[in-house]
Amino acid sequence: MRAHAAEAARLMKALGNENRLLVLCTLCDGEMSVGQLNQRVDLSQSALSQHLAVLRRDGLVRTRRQSQTIYYSLADGPARQVIDLLHGIYCGPPQK
Repeated sequence: MRAHAAEAARLMKALGNENRLLVLCTLCDGEMSVGQLNQRVDLSQSALSQHLAVLRRDGLVRTRRQSQTIYYSLADGPARQVIDLLHGIYCGPPQK
């Protein structure tokens, strides 16, 4: 039970940052490159990269490399379920 509490706390900490939450909600619309995310999220490229690094470290996003472009998408699991729920409540259903 303690391990699950620690995992939930990690998720809540990541979601507690407005910019990371915005990135995660944006990814509800599907996989995006850093450039695509940068166009949709009002953050500098360096700030966006730092937030993506935290989300990647915490296992909330997954990456795929195609040539020199890295694509980000939501990782599956409990975090995805929470993000989909929040997105549905505040932003409408995901556009998959």
